[in-house]
Amino acid sequence: MKKNLLIGACAFVLGAGAMAYVSQRAEAVPQPRAQTYRMLELFGDVVEIVQRQYVVPVDDKKLIEAALDGMVSSLDPHSGYLAPDSFEDMQDTTRGEYGGLGIEIVSEDGVVKIVAPMDGTPADRAGLQAGDYITGVNGESIIGMSSNDAVKLMRGKPGEKVTLTIAREKADPFDVPMVREVIKPKSVTARLEGDYGYVRLSGFNEKATDDVSAAIKDLQAKNPKMKGLVFDLRNNPGGLLDQAVGVSSLFLNGGEVVSQRGRDPRDIERYNALPPGDMLKGLPLVVLINNGSASAAEIVAGALQDRKRAEVVGLTSFGKGSVQTVIPLRGGADGAIKLTTARYYTPSGKSIQRTGIEPDLEVASSREQAEFIATKSIQFSEASLRNALDAAEGKTRRGAHIPAEAPPATFDEDGCKKRTTRTLELKCDFQLQRALDVLRNGSVAATPKLPKPAPRVAVVDGKVQPREDAK
Repeated sequence: MKKNLLIGACAFVLGAGAMAYVSQRAEAVPQPRAQTYRMLELFGDVVEIVQRQYVVPVDDKKLIEAALDGMVSSLDPHSGYLAPDSFEDMQDTTRGEYGGLGIEIVSEDGVVKIVAPMDGTPADRAGLQAGDYITGVNGESIIGMSSNDAVKLMRGKPGEKVTLTIAREKADPFDVPMVREVIKPKSVTARLEGDYGYVRLSGFNEKATDDVSAAIKDLQAKNPKMKGLVFDLRNNPGGLLDQAVGVSSLFLNGGEVVSQRGRDPRDIERYNALPPGDMLKGLPLVVLINNGSASAAEIVAGALQDRKRAEVVGLTSFGKGSVQTVIPLRGGADGAIKLTTARYYTPSGKSIQRTGIEPDLEVASSREQAEFIATKSIQFSEASLRNALDAAEGKTRRGAHIPAEAPPATFDEDGCKKRTTRTLELKCDFQLQRALDVLRNGSVAATPKLPKPAPRVAVVDGKVQPREDAK
């Protein structure tokens, strides 16, 4: 009897997900019903065996929740089952206020990676970086743990101490002590750099469009003769689609921002820019991105680049161009399924997935980073995740190469590394310097180019080779 109840519960979950998916005008391809029920019966058999014979008693609820998460998360890195408490945490995150450390993470093969730390949070102040691995929390290994379970360990009461064990390329594992805070990410910072404005957006929560709009108005009030704007989306892990459309709309006079396409080629949904239109009235605009710019940040960068409204400076973005639909189960009482249901496409029809947005002017932030880019094995992006969804056109991400530009020898990298503040001032932010150069010269094409960097590795016939002068 208990096994039959388990099979019925599984069938309900599958049915709920299917109904929600069909409601989005996507048609599921039916599978042989007999095979489906046979596998559900097998699932019931396994649960029953575990209940009877496992070395210690098991929690049935946790067991089935883990099975649900394993089933959905096997599809791609961004799908998964959210238990009721995880579903509540996710809603808190999108509202822009929650307790924790301020890290956007992804799980791959049981290893938790940092996509980006959020500005002004404990993780940001502690110096955590995109691509870092989190291997332990408070001395407890989280290798093999799902991202949802890892998040539960990292979140807790504000004021409590927590220590993360970090593994980073070219460094021994090290511990980073932090104190949990109520995370109210300051999503927007702004300032004037001479006659040009600078606005940084760190995430696309529910307030993103309003906050960016207010920041631009404030800059225009301070300098009515502002000549252009740098819009910084570096290490922005993304967020809400409607906010990506809203933020793009602040710089566009109508027209398409992004489209999403599901498994049925006819199932295309297009999102256009909203009124009242371009706040800058056509003033020059440069968007800064790097490999920590993901999802909604890539939608904005791709839309402004494709529509010829902005030029893009920095490094190729993360490549997270898939759409996740959150489907509550029984109104959220049983949690929810976060399911990848479509891919994002830029206005010109290019898929963002895996390949990312390539900048018009590629600029490494440091000479060390230029060397990393020339070594394909250490690049962190969507394409590096084992079961990442492919790009619809079959395109691949650019491999190892020497970037177009990097800080010259006259740039004081060592001095900047010793600074105690995490805020990148202009003299220590080479990518921002080059973005301002593009604004001053009118375009990437008109901006004098710097000599191509010569890192201690070189690429020959697509393979990384050590240089003769390497030390």
